[in-house]
Amino acid sequence: MNEINPFVFGKAAEGEYFTDRQEDARRLNANLTHGINTILISPRRWGKTSLVKKVISGISNPRIKPIYIDIFQCKSENEFYHAFASTIIKQTSSKLEEWAEMAKTFLSRVSPKFSFGPDPMSDFSMSFDWNPKDDSDLDILQLPEKIAQKKNIRLVICLDEFQQIGDFPDSIKFQKKLRSAWQHQQHVTYCMFGSKKHLMEQFFNDKSMPFFKFGDMMFLKKIPTSEWVPFIFDKFKETGKVITMEQATKICDITDNLSSYVQHLSWIIWYKSGKVVTNEDIDSAVNDMLEQNRIFFQREVEQLSELQMNFLRAVASGITTGHSSKEVIKKYRLESSANVNAIKKALLKKDIIDIEGQAVTINDSLFKLWINRQQFFD
Repeated sequence: MNEINPFVFGKAAEGEYFTDRQEDARRLNANLTHGINTILISPRRWGKTSLVKKVISGISNPRIKPIYIDIFQCKSENEFYHAFASTIIKQTSSKLEEWAEMAKTFLSRVSPKFSFGPDPMSDFSMSFDWNPKDDSDLDILQLPEKIAQKKNIRLVICLDEFQQIGDFPDSIKFQKKLRSAWQHQQHVTYCMFGSKKHLMEQFFNDKSMPFFKFGDMMFLKKIPTSEWVPFIFDKFKETGKVITMEQATKICDITDNLSSYVQHLSWIIWYKSGKVVTNEDIDSAVNDMLEQNRIFFQREVEQLSELQMNFLRAVASGITTGHSSKEVIKKYRLESSANVNAIKKALLKKDIIDIEGQAVTINDSLFKLWINRQQFFD
């Protein structure tokens, strides 16, 4: 029996761990290789990062250079510039001398300073000295276009957790600056995605926002059970274990097909089970996942009002529409239909729920399960 767990969680699913999304992958690949800016929209844990990494790793054209930048840690405009410039220089250059030369050539008004880690050929950070009044920030935003022109290549800039810029001071002004600099670049394609669907939709689908109509918006759907079940079944079989199609379907039902949770639950079940998976293995694995996430769910609850939690209890119990009816308001102590509307707006802004038409769903299937198991409402 193969002792290596065939599932992965806590990081992007790449290579043999990646499953399905053939149509999404083809569309994204076509966009990025033909110069179409693209925005990926979906709730958390649906596999956006895995999809992007899968696609850019498969780009074989030597004249197209993908660059992946995670801006989750960026809390300000300046921190964004540091991450943006450092990553682009690092991923478009192969030698230390070339890094310094490119910085000197293309960031003449910025005066970059390098500091190096144990491996100076791959581990470095960059700091800047500049006068914000001399438009030196525009040098940084134009950096990928200038490098692409010099090297006669096309750059594909993939910005993960792009919604972070919404928390920057004077965010709208910064977004206007980005749009103004990027929209005329002929040798650079941008792909933006993030873990907060509500904010990403606001950025790119609101006519009043700077990034409205910036590119092709791809609304990802969940990987269907019909694709997950054979993937799970085959992974167990390849490693000398047996899981039934019904049990694999149960994994999908419990996780509501959220990619990271499907992988995580399957990983625990594989680890716990013997040669043959039992239903007790699945139940035990679910309990482990709930316990692992308990402190995070408790913190989530602490930030919510009693009315918001009562509403989530209603949704978690299966009531996805009709929350303003007298029966639901009375049973779940929601007080009034006006409160229901305010609650929806607040929870949508927090990315705890999603609304399609009239139907409300909880984005985190494990949080939904945890709510249903609690007794603090009774």
